[in-house]
Amino acid sequence: MQAEGISFSLEDKLLIARKLDEFGIHYIEGGFPLSNPKEEQFFARLAQEKLKNSVLAAFGSTRRASQKPEEDAGLRALLACGAPVLTIVGKSWDLHVKEVLRCSLEDNLQLCADSVAYLKKQGRRVFFDAEHFFDGYKNNPEYALKVLQAAAEAGAEVLVLCETNGGCLPKEVFEITQVVCRTLSGAVIGIHTHNDSDCAVANSLAAVQAGARQVQGTINGLGERSGNANLCSIIPNLTLKMGYETVGLPRLKGLTELSRFVFEVANLPPVSNLPYVGESAFAHKGGLHIDALRKNEKTYEHIHPSLVGNERKYLISELSGSSNVLDKLERKKITADKQTAAKILKAVQDLENAGYQFETAEASFDLLVKKTLGEYVPSFELIKYHIDVERNPDGAMVTEATVKLQVDGKVEHVVAEGDGPVNALDNALRKALERFYPSLREMSLVDYKVRVVNAKAGTAARVRVVIESRDRTDLWGTVGVSENIIEASWLALVDSVEYKLLKDADKFSKQSR
Repeated sequence: MQAEGISFSLEDKLLIARKLDEFGIHYIEGGFPLSNPKEEQFFARLAQEKLKNSVLAAFGSTRRASQKPEEDAGLRALLACGAPVLTIVGKSWDLHVKEVLRCSLEDNLQLCADSVAYLKKQGRRVFFDAEHFFDGYKNNPEYALKVLQAAAEAGAEVLVLCETNGGCLPKEVFEITQVVCRTLSGAVIGIHTHNDSDCAVANSLAAVQAGARQVQGTINGLGERSGNANLCSIIPNLTLKMGYETVGLPRLKGLTELSRFVFEVANLPPVSNLPYVGESAFAHKGGLHIDALRKNEKTYEHIHPSLVGNERKYLISELSGSSNVLDKLERKKITADKQTAAKILKAVQDLENAGYQFETAEASFDLLVKKTLGEYVPSFELIKYHIDVERNPDGAMVTEATVKLQVDGKVEHVVAEGDGPVNALDNALRKALERFYPSLREMSLVDYKVRVVNAKAGTAARVRVVIESRDRTDLWGTVGVSENIIEASWLALVDSVEYKLLKDADKFSKQSR
């Protein structure tokens, strides 16, 4: 929740908590109950539900130096929230003790011990987060270890080493964690890393190799500054690469779904190249790669995508070889020889050279295949279209699109309004066609993206428009390219409509059989 741009509602937090529980995360840290009413309500609501696999934890800090534990508002809020596990953060870097808390080193040891002991006496399990532990250890190893020792003797169940500034490298984390595990041999050690040097996952794994047995992190690595350790990478690495028991192999198959669910609730676009769970994690573009994968899937994949609930994709582009195209055709149950595949590939390369891209426009690729095979019959013939945009004296914008086309010798000439030129054009096109093709009424445009292809050409640059459309059962993408953004949009819209009609005709023919 500390990531820039993220603000979860109470219902958002509850949805995520239930999803984490379903997946099998061992502990869900729900926030700091004292910080705001929403956090209080979160713990109150979850207290009424029974989590099946997870244990709820609340986060707070050690008591204030000027107060006794029983007087401290933060500790009282932790107890009042009802969470069975309480995680409290304490200072382990002498710099922070002197400069931030502004108390003596001995006083800090006392308040860490007092806070843990007080919460334990109230019947709660306590995890102790040693904030800035690695920086503290490098600056004053004897004191950093004393902080851990004080928390352990007071009853902390897990001692979590926090790499708070995110600047350590795996070798440092491994060596320091190893020292801690040897010095406090009876304690359970945890690791909490940040990603400021892009080492959060590697540092977490290094700590486990050194003896840590609890890993803290977030789904998709979301968090303060550059983020926290990404559990979507850590969990499969621990399970599949290092042989540790985590959530179990059956549940691991839900990892990709969990990742995308959290992105959706956070209102963030999924990061396509995330390892394991990203849409591109098992997407192959190079012709040599795909040719090898078709012979043996181990040639360019470190695990089978299904282990984490992901799937393999072969992308069609100017970098493709005939193998890419042949595989695509086979998946669509289209029989073609290498000569035909080469012809399709040439068409793809020529179009991509002009600015097209088919990776997110599979429907346009399907239409291209039909055109190349000579199987494409257009559903209508365009006579002309016209866009009119007016700004009224009161500042209101009015956009109208006129479309004139012909279907089976019959001419349709319609006008439609829209929120903008593309929306008006889309409305007019479908209004003109719905009399002939009623199924278009269930189709809608759900996304629209514009990309300048050759930016150096300035206002004369070509633009690529990618449109995402859907009906009751499917979602598909189409693409158009032109120096004119309206024309590029029109080309993508036409492909979208044509794909919908071909798709419906194919379903009808299958049902007829």
